[in-house]
Amino acid sequence: MKKIQLSGELSRRQWMGVAAGGLAAGLVPFAGWADNRTMTTVSRRQPLGSPLAVTAISGKKVVVVGAGMAGMTAAKYLRLWGGKGLEVTLVEPDALYTSSIMSNLVLNGSRTIAGLQFSRDALTNLYGVTRKAGTVVSVNRSARTVGLADGSSLPYDRLVLAPGVSFDNAYGLTQTDYDTRTPHAWRGGAQTTLLRQQITTMQNGDIFVMTIPKAPYRCPPGPYERACVVADHLKSSGRTGCQVVVLDENPMVQAERHTFETAFTGLHAGVIRYIPNVTGIQIDPASKVVTYVDAVGGTQVINARVVNPIVPHRAVGSETGGWLAQAGLNNSADGRWAMVNVLSYESTLIGAEGIHVIGDASSCGMPKAGHVANQEAKICADAIVRLMTGAQPDPQPVANSACYSPITASSASWLTAVYQYDPIDRRMKIANSGGQTMVNGVAATATEAASVSQDNFKDMGTWFTTLMKDTAA
Repeated sequence: MKKIQLSGELSRRQWMGVAAGGLAAGLVPFAGWADNRTMTTVSRRQPLGSPLAVTAISGKKVVVVGAGMAGMTAAKYLRLWGGKGLEVTLVEPDALYTSSIMSNLVLNGSRTIAGLQFSRDALTNLYGVTRKAGTVVSVNRSARTVGLADGSSLPYDRLVLAPGVSFDNAYGLTQTDYDTRTPHAWRGGAQTTLLRQQITTMQNGDIFVMTIPKAPYRCPPGPYERACVVADHLKSSGRTGCQVVVLDENPMVQAERHTFETAFTGLHAGVIRYIPNVTGIQIDPASKVVTYVDAVGGTQVINARVVNPIVPHRAVGSETGGWLAQAGLNNSADGRWAMVNVLSYESTLIGAEGIHVIGDASSCGMPKAGHVANQEAKICADAIVRLMTGAQPDPQPVANSACYSPITASSASWLTAVYQYDPIDRRMKIANSGGQTMVNGVAATATEAASVSQDNFKDMGTWFTTLMKDTAA
């Protein structure tokens, strides 16, 4: 068992503040030891100058559903901060985690899916998390149990749901079409490899069509980043006359607007054609013919060689008859997301006390992204430990959103923002100032890289490595 290193006496608020200027900050463990070690008295946070000591918890069970960025982080930090008396069970059907972060670089061959896969063994071996291979099929709120597909059930005192997103049948396409002919590749894995193979077959003059759904969707800058990576790859591989057509259902670029608009009209001019305010998209998966209605109401037709439909998505289980919907936890106005109290990420549904929803499945005011999921998980874990020891959640949580976006095979940009709790709207809102961007379809302020550079590309690797170590190692 290794010792978890602390970095001085910095509180979580201080780390989040540092994160505004350094994208890898805000990720280190803030306090605690794993399993068989004596708990330290260093605080996780020091709100209002009153430190909260890490106190061991006895005889309590937390079940965490979903072992992506949010679920892994929550399980790890619940064990770090809750002590050996807190039993944490992590439910996930897959043995390995495949990162969607950096997966756009699989499309140009600079990364592989195997290189984006991470073991969850450290969560068990170093932190004492119990792992259960399984798929959730029900949540019994009154009995406080989670039902699994194998017929077993898990009791809980607190339940953390981090199921991620599922993808709608849309634009005339089905799940089979996504897996075999028109991959969305918005989850790292086999579809990413398929899309890479399809791009490889493109010839001079071929057209690559990408669609972007209305916000909110997972990873706001991701589609624009993908367009740049594909355009750069087509040019650098010597293919001429190719086009990357981006059909955006939103009125404008949703993140890093200056960076991407500059790239579209400058660096990738003549290759990327960006079309906002698109409606009525229809895709023939066999012929790859794409039709859509433009901003002035005209019907347009594109004969594509490769079609990459990033389709509307929702919280896993929120579809009619799904397990999240049956439990009533998909309580956003459109039924796609889980509404939460962002002081603890506990569901706002009456009667759902003790159920927390984090990551892409929740609606909290922050973007749906891997770095954000890591931050939400820590706020949630901290709140659960406080609640289990008779305290209240931190009344002023702070979180950092950060991401890098490759623009070519060797250069990148970045975007970061610090979020804090707004007691009036009861949501997380951007606190720092900077250039205007879009977050989940709403104009906001964030700090964007001044320029695209090779140094940013190198820093991107450090950021990703740091994030994944904090989440899974």
